[in-house]
Amino acid sequence: MPSLADARPPVSLGTLDGRYRATVAPLVDHLSEPALNRERLRVEVEWLIHLTDHGVVPGVGALTPQEKAALRGIPDGFGPDDIAALAAVEATTQHDVKAVEYVLKERFAALPGRAGDPTAELIHFGCTSEDVNNLAYALMVRGAITEVWLPKASALLAQVEAMARDLRDVPLLAHTHGQPATPTTMGKELAVLAWRLGRQLRRIGRAEFLGKFNGATGTYGAHLAAVPDADWEGISRDFVTGLGLTWNPLTTQIESHDWQAELYADLARANRILHNLCTDMWTYISLGYFAQVRGQGTVGSSTMPHKVNPIRFENAEANLEVSNALLDVLAATLVTSRLQRDLTDSSMQRNIGTAVGHSLLAIDNIGRGLAGLDAVPAAMAADLDANWEVLAEPIQSAMRALAAQGVAGMDAPYERLKELTRGRRITAADLREFIDGLGLPPQVAARLQALTPRTYVGLAPALVDHLGQG
Repeated sequence: MPSLADARPPVSLGTLDGRYRATVAPLVDHLSEPALNRERLRVEVEWLIHLTDHGVVPGVGALTPQEKAALRGIPDGFGPDDIAALAAVEATTQHDVKAVEYVLKERFAALPGRAGDPTAELIHFGCTSEDVNNLAYALMVRGAITEVWLPKASALLAQVEAMARDLRDVPLLAHTHGQPATPTTMGKELAVLAWRLGRQLRRIGRAEFLGKFNGATGTYGAHLAAVPDADWEGISRDFVTGLGLTWNPLTTQIESHDWQAELYADLARANRILHNLCTDMWTYISLGYFAQVRGQGTVGSSTMPHKVNPIRFENAEANLEVSNALLDVLAATLVTSRLQRDLTDSSMQRNIGTAVGHSLLAIDNIGRGLAGLDAVPAAMAADLDANWEVLAEPIQSAMRALAAQGVAGMDAPYERLKELTRGRRITAADLREFIDGLGLPPQVAARLQALTPRTYVGLAPALVDHLGQG
């Protein structure tokens, strides 16, 4: 049997680089191996420019504007040929960051008049690999979240909010513990999920991306030994903040990754809210409250022609669970490093793209699923009309209020409604007959007689208006 591993082009082992590649492709520019090397090059270039611009090493002059532009063009223009060239060097060095250093030195030497220039020794000056890596990862993750994941999640939030507003006044039989319960509106229930998701997205939007640049054990030892009169803490702070990151002044060899753990916990929480949205929408579809009617060129069931399966929501559930499994382990493990350094974080961080990719794929599926739905108010109304017993709650509540005011005949309201409704269905006529026999004040009796399961929704429609106020 031929090996599929020998196929050309190569067969993907994972779904994100295979079946779902098109959906998650925007993340490749941020969380792939080439993206990591591109950002390493960016950090190395900016460090060289920072050192020379500020005259940190005595006697070394600044680069010309043309030289800076050429060097910055290396990461900005990082493409397939550069990926291959860097891989060839790494095959010799067997060290990824050292390969980046050597490639950059070659490119520096190719600048007009810079062949053999000793300024090249300031490339990677005072750096441990983690100085470069931690900043590269911070830039990568920041880009992936702010430029790809968050805009996609925000668009989905807007979609859910729009549905909530559209269905603001559509009455819905609630189900608590799977049982008929106090009516609400479909808009209010969607608004709850939108409110929860919006809060998490705002937290993610405020995320800090930390970086350090302080040497092999975070002491600036090599820096001081080489240039003792420089303000190395100030140089480090200005360099890190100049990259748009938050400076971490106290670390071991590695930046402690606490910011990553915080971010991944927030992403996981957003995922779990999305998972809740999926399970609720799946259930509403199964109850007939939504019809999957749009874009019906697809096959629903391979054997039952009448079926349209809610596959978008099921697919999203699965991908959210995979994403959270990875986000949880990232958050749990990245915060620990043995003494001053071990490499568990290096291997672990290579899974960030997979974790975010499965979340992005789920978001895409949920958006597609929601776009294919039409609400069926008649189905919601039919369930409400079949459950008049839900009005036991407002009747006994009105009786309690009257009893507290000293109105006679309002004793044991809960127990009397329980006897009327528990374990059996009642009709509108049954309920009205019960109300007539209570001896209520006329205005209270009229108010309760006018109630129906469809109108007993409290402030549900108005509550939707809280959207956008967070």
